[in-house]
Amino acid sequence: MPSPYRAIFGRPGTKSFSAAGLLGRMPLSMMGIGIVTMVSQLTGRYGLAGALSATLALSAAVIGPQISRLVDRHGQRRVLRPATLVSIAAAAGLLLSAQQRWADWILFVFAACVGCVPSVGSMIRARWAELYRGSPRMLHAAYSWESIVDEMCFIVGPILSIGLSTAWFPEAGPLLAAGFLAAGVFWLTAQRRTEPVPHPREQHAKGSALRSRGLQVLVVTFVATGAIFGAIDVVTVAFAEEVGHKAAASLVLAVYALGSCAAGAVFGLLHLKGHASRRWVVGVCAMAVSMVPLQLVGTLPMLAVALFIAGLSIAPTMVTTMALIEEHVPRAKLTEGMTWTSTGLAVGVALGSSAAGWVVDAAGAARGYLVPGAAGVLAALVAFAGYRWLRPQPGSPVAGPAAAGGLPAQGGPATERQGEESVA
Repeated sequence: MPSPYRAIFGRPGTKSFSAAGLLGRMPLSMMGIGIVTMVSQLTGRYGLAGALSATLALSAAVIGPQISRLVDRHGQRRVLRPATLVSIAAAAGLLLSAQQRWADWILFVFAACVGCVPSVGSMIRARWAELYRGSPRMLHAAYSWESIVDEMCFIVGPILSIGLSTAWFPEAGPLLAAGFLAAGVFWLTAQRRTEPVPHPREQHAKGSALRSRGLQVLVVTFVATGAIFGAIDVVTVAFAEEVGHKAAASLVLAVYALGSCAAGAVFGLLHLKGHASRRWVVGVCAMAVSMVPLQLVGTLPMLAVALFIAGLSIAPTMVTTMALIEEHVPRAKLTEGMTWTSTGLAVGVALGSSAAGWVVDAAGAARGYLVPGAAGVLAALVAFAGYRWLRPQPGSPVAGPAAAGGLPAQGGPATERQGEESVA
């Protein structure tokens, strides 16, 4: 392991909570695509499959920040365990109703309840932030490592979910995802030593972390970015089925994640200069441009190459986003702030997967890649329009640390003021 990554695991408990986070995040890559695979196999209706996946994502988008706000106030253990039990029970109901061919509205109810799943990635990053606050280089490496873990989930998860659902029985993928969620969350919450201490009630200012204009820009941009991810999942499964190799969709999607994983590993080794906002805009634009080759692919090998290249811009952009959240969200609302970006992604995934499902049903899989292409253009436009809220202002105390390592040295008064900046 390269030295920056070895260094971050020097603290006791870091390996255990990161491993638990890996298990707990597996459903992020397995549940949505597992539902698409399951429903498309049972009914042959990609529109319904995409709509159910979108319902789950939208539900998580609404519920996730509220769970994280409770975590900031009451701690991870007290909040995550009951939320996880609700999500697992709903997943069991969804699988049963799909297998028994119950009415569509019942499937949508259960899919919405599955969205009670907590944002495990935000919980892990909050632990890193607590351990290495004041050490920008260590936090940069830690966030880069977590981006690698995210992509490991997206490499292994779709292979397991699609592979098991196509080779064993349709419900196998979502079922395994629920098992990973239970194991990861209960293992994580058993580790009390590294759990961030809840902030006193008087430190919790009224209102949401989303009042920060900078966070608003990140979230809106991530809605469009999430539409890219959601659409690519659905269209790739349909594309693989059209060419007669549906099970190969998991391998192609794993290549997409592999590109991001490789880029994230290299990115964590770099000691970057310049403010994080500029790197973030470049990353978003790179994601948009990388959607162009998808419009030209005609075979699965060509698609795999195009998706690998598209994946190279993902992890660096996500790591830089964490740096910007540190600047624009007060310390007492950090977990909530991180979850809002996940919410933006979830909303986007919902819109993208639903739109892609309908386009595939109406015009075929090849035309479905127009959806992530349009979403990429929208993400770049929003990023350019909102850049002024993210760039450092003249004389800002946070400009120095962010320029040196991509992260602020600490959540000081300037961070608190930026986080409490209200919408005009």
